[in-house]
Amino acid sequence: MSNNNNILDKRRAGVLLHITSLPNTTGKGDLGSEAYHFINFLKEAGLSVWQMLPLGMPHNDGSPYQCLSAHAGNPALISLECLQERGWLDEINGSKIDCLKTAYQNFSDRADDEQRTNFELFCAIKADWLNDFSLFLALRQEFSQSAWVDWPEAYKERNSSEIQEAKHTLVDAINQAKFEQYIFFQQWYALKEYANKKGILLFGDIPIFVSYDSADVWAHREVFKLNEQGEMTVVAGVPPDYFSETGQRWGNPHYNWAALEANGFVWWLKRIESQFELFDIVRIDHFRGFEAAWEINADEDTAINGEWVTAPGEALLAKVKEVLGDIALVAEDLGVITPEVEALRDNFQLPGMKILQFAFGDDGSNPYLPHNYSTNNVVYTGTHDNDTTLGWYNSLSDGEKSHIYEVIDHSKLAMPDALIFVALASVANLAIIPMQDILELGSEDRMNIPGTTEGNWQWQFSWQQLAENKAGQFAHWMHLLGRVA
Repeated sequence: MSNNNNILDKRRAGVLLHITSLPNTTGKGDLGSEAYHFINFLKEAGLSVWQMLPLGMPHNDGSPYQCLSAHAGNPALISLECLQERGWLDEINGSKIDCLKTAYQNFSDRADDEQRTNFELFCAIKADWLNDFSLFLALRQEFSQSAWVDWPEAYKERNSSEIQEAKHTLVDAINQAKFEQYIFFQQWYALKEYANKKGILLFGDIPIFVSYDSADVWAHREVFKLNEQGEMTVVAGVPPDYFSETGQRWGNPHYNWAALEANGFVWWLKRIESQFELFDIVRIDHFRGFEAAWEINADEDTAINGEWVTAPGEALLAKVKEVLGDIALVAEDLGVITPEVEALRDNFQLPGMKILQFAFGDDGSNPYLPHNYSTNNVVYTGTHDNDTTLGWYNSLSDGEKSHIYEVIDHSKLAMPDALIFVALASVANLAIIPMQDILELGSEDRMNIPGTTEGNWQWQFSWQQLAENKAGQFAHWMHLLGRVA
């Protein structure tokens, strides 16, 4: 799966920062002016890639890896200021939910024929997932935000007569959900156009699994391993590893790969296609699940007891290439990686990931050491699942710290700049630096601690944290190390 557009064949560098981590005086980051300001910063610093986490609508824990839809955008990312500029919001009062309801009411009252036509066209183009998603949200609201498996039987089972009646009685809530998606996509497309004109590529993320409580599972039960009552008998996760002694029990449903393969992987093709409408590059999170995934009995409390169950990744990726052509996919190949997983990745020439924080515990054969990279890699100091580089470094013993500096040739740079420079100087075509490392922040500013469910996904930065010379320093490094794309 080579890339005709050469996006991943050129030396580039970028920043990992989720939209919610952008500065915002009234709440989490969104698609408003600060997102454009951040693109300008990337341009000034000679960086040409903005990587972020999934854009979906999360559950109450806020994790972008457990969303209510594999296709829908998160309405919480909508910029209310942009809605004001469009004339759909007169003033920003109350919660974002309330403001979005007001905006839809104003749209209904004020939109001209062209604007109504554009909205209807959007709904028609996205109907394949939007109709199910908007009805799902409306029913979820009707049933006190309970999971679909706990709804009254007729709605859980999608009985035709009750579903038709719900489409009629819940029409306002359904149209509200559609309007929010319309606005999200409008604002996203405008941001992407601005980024691309500045030479900035947007790099997204597809969680390999979807949330059990999602429109996708409710509307496409045949795609997943569920019993006749729609309940999971097995759930996804990973066995004990670097991040957790008991593994990670994610609780997502596993795929019914036989059913998916029988109809040409249409569900997966649509999912990947929708992400490439949003992004220039897309990472497949937990890529190894395309070769084999860890299945845990649903009644197990941890991920210790499970088994690897194979998946038809070769056939799936071949179909992706056949239907979608040369798209820029990246394989998240961390964790327990077997020769079979490596072969699947390499057969389709997908770049794998190299994490420098993993590089210094063994001898010179450690695959995360830069002298073991190929150009077809994406190198990170750390990811959203790691501690910040400064936090990680400060947790080490004096001997471990000395060893790192010995391996990186006694760099005169302090951490985290020392590790950043190593990433940028490596042969890997793409280097990605978390924003926390650019800001030289410690452990208190990490984004996520895997295996925990509280206190994650909250981090935001402020421009005051950015050293005055940082953009110039990066621009110099980009030229020095050949990463000006």
